[in-house]
Amino acid sequence: MIEIQTTFQRAERYIPGGVNSPVRAFQGVGGVPIFFKSAHGAYMVDEHDREYIDYVGSWGPMIAGHAHPHIVEAVSACLKKGLSFGAPSLLEIQLAEKICKLMPVIEKIRMVNSGTEAAMTAIRLARGYTKRNKIIKFAGCYHGHADALLIQAGSGALTLGVPSSAGVPESVVQDTLVAEFNRLDTVRTLFEKHKNDIAAVIVEPVAGNMNCILPLPEFLPGLRALCDQYDSLLMMDEVMTGFRVALGGAVSRFGVKPDLMILGKIIGGGMPVGALGGRADIMSCLAPLGPVYQAGTLSGNPVAMTAGLATLELIESPGFHKQLEQKTGSLMDGLKERATAAGISLQTVAIGGMFGFFFTDQENIETYADVKKCNIDRFKKFFHGMLHEGIYLAPSAYEAGFMSSAHSEIEIINTWNAAEKVFAML
Repeated sequence: MIEIQTTFQRAERYIPGGVNSPVRAFQGVGGVPIFFKSAHGAYMVDEHDREYIDYVGSWGPMIAGHAHPHIVEAVSACLKKGLSFGAPSLLEIQLAEKICKLMPVIEKIRMVNSGTEAAMTAIRLARGYTKRNKIIKFAGCYHGHADALLIQAGSGALTLGVPSSAGVPESVVQDTLVAEFNRLDTVRTLFEKHKNDIAAVIVEPVAGNMNCILPLPEFLPGLRALCDQYDSLLMMDEVMTGFRVALGGAVSRFGVKPDLMILGKIIGGGMPVGALGGRADIMSCLAPLGPVYQAGTLSGNPVAMTAGLATLELIESPGFHKQLEQKTGSLMDGLKERATAAGISLQTVAIGGMFGFFFTDQENIETYADVKKCNIDRFKKFFHGMLHEGIYLAPSAYEAGFMSSAHSEIEIINTWNAAEKVFAML
């Protein structure tokens, strides 16, 4: 522990808070963050050679596990040809074709470098296309750290207790309206009040930044209907869910067609990436075809495109997502069984390769308000107990967990056994 603290102190000397992304700082659970040096399959290895079963998966991209040979070989071959061109390459076309084939709702796609950049550009594009100003987002949903979206954001913002951010002028966010996830009446009220000035609704189809919350059956279809009624665009943020909850993403799973989609994580196979795509007429408003400007030196980077292609090739295999969902469901079922046996109320959620669990008596967790009522202190104790047992979970009660195809029955059973020990001490 002394060595870990020394490493963290060294990091704090040169990096704000000792981390390059806030949720990594362990402020949501207390203690000092783990510093890792390698990862393989379902495991990560820290700087002191201790192995952990990993359920963070670099926050979602590692659906095939860490350092999968197929991906590593593809990237290694690409590296020998150059790290960045700053010019078009066939790899960009190949990945674009692959994504559009797997997600037919995307007619054209623009590659960028992060989910934040993709969401920021999608908002600008929606406003430019509709010639309207306002957008609707949902409390507890996170779409990156662009100024206009840091209003009641989820994930790290919730962990740090700052639902908004300093440095964001009121003038920037005055056109961002906030509704309640899974509550269509709150969306309808905003549309009725601002009926001629709402450019778009942006939503995580499965909320993954206030833990993992599934949409109610009527929620996504209801958003589509409201957007149609008021001539607004529906934007789905599938940075997490894209290719994870199904091969065609949440769009194929729930059968609701958005006008624009935001992607990231899996489409870069662990490399920095983001993308926005959708209807051709909307996407054609982007420069150089249209008046909405967006650019990026590293957009379509050959290494990221290669890693993304290799990852999508893996998950296209027959039965991949069925097996992944079975593992995820099994993990959560076993966790709940052991909690119940220990007299602890635990609610669990599983969909595709995403999961969430909540320490609460409330059976149905549907909104950000429901999440805030859960026992966060008990989660903190559980997190550190599992960490001690060699299980690495997201260091926040407001983050979804991720399963990979590299997790086997052995890792799941070892996780159950660890949880049984920890539950007995809570």
